[in-house]
Amino acid sequence: MSAQILENPHDPYIGQRTPALPLERINEPAAWTAAEMAKTNVWRHDFTSPELDDLRKAVAGLTADGVDLMPLTRDDFPLPHLGKTLHDIRQELVYGRGFVLFRGLPIDELGKRGGAAAFWAISQHLGDGVLSQNARGHVLGHVTDLGQTKANPSQRGPYSREEIPFHADCGDIVGLLCVETPISGGESRLASSVTVHNELLKQRPDLARVLAEPYFRDRRDEIPPNMEPWYKLPVFNYHQGYFSSSIEPTYIGSAHRFGAEFEMSAAQKEALVVVQDIAREQGLDMGFQRGDMQFLNNHVIFHTRLGYQDHDDPDRKRHLVRIWVKALNGRPLPDAFYERHGRRDNVERPGGIVGPDTVLNAPIDRE
Repeated sequence: MSAQILENPHDPYIGQRTPALPLERINEPAAWTAAEMAKTNVWRHDFTSPELDDLRKAVAGLTADGVDLMPLTRDDFPLPHLGKTLHDIRQELVYGRGFVLFRGLPIDELGKRGGAAAFWAISQHLGDGVLSQNARGHVLGHVTDLGQTKANPSQRGPYSREEIPFHADCGDIVGLLCVETPISGGESRLASSVTVHNELLKQRPDLARVLAEPYFRDRRDEIPPNMEPWYKLPVFNYHQGYFSSSIEPTYIGSAHRFGAEFEMSAAQKEALVVVQDIAREQGLDMGFQRGDMQFLNNHVIFHTRLGYQDHDDPDRKRHLVRIWVKALNGRPLPDAFYERHGRRDNVERPGGIVGPDTVLNAPIDRE
């Protein structure tokens, strides 16, 4: 396959990549380094005045109590000035660099509800539908400190102020809107998982091989109907000439509660530690300002959030609005991604978290 030319009509960057082969160096647009990204702001889009006017018109009438965003799709937000830009950024997210930061949304003018509606409008243009982020069916999640701890296997990191290790979320693209910032800390840091893969191959090819084998992962009590409370998925994956990654240290780290056979081997534990070390070395710091929107491709980006000190005032506590969206024409994914949710023949696109009674809903206000 090394001599084969990739064919993918959805990939506008096909000429900038070579087929990804198992345990070989990967060459593609998402293989950037932090040093390279620190020298440029190509990954940042500052809204222009006409684009902001588009968003103002888009959210007019969507800030009242009781407004339901769920029925609203891309067609409900024409965005004449911003739409073409979002099309190009979508291509960059799905097959190119893999991340973008939007800056300049006037959150004070629009209000928190108007900001969330604008975030929803942009997300509709960048994806092909939303995914549930928990068993309650929330497609708009609110990342804020609720006093939880990820050490509890029934709870999750977004609802604490603890540092979260480098990880990937469950879906093609994750978006975050910054509504409130903390007193200190809470910075977002990204690393190219393609670059992490390549660095690990140079430093410890034995551990790269370990990460290409399945890891047991804990669903942390959010279990789809007729499925086990755990699943298996490698960290490094190769399929139809494309590389994709998925790392969830917290979910991997608690899978041992299901029995001795779910315990990680010494090599598996070491591999996760070394990957985190490389990701920190390759990490690009991206501070959040109020109104910032970050979108990234989970299959080629690892991300983390540092611990933080928060405000006492409940209305000023650090608050991000999160969305998971699917890209139906996204990079080809192996069966293991689908098997987290069912089978390839009955899953439109892998992603999301559901339970027995999950109904999708979009809570605009903080939980």
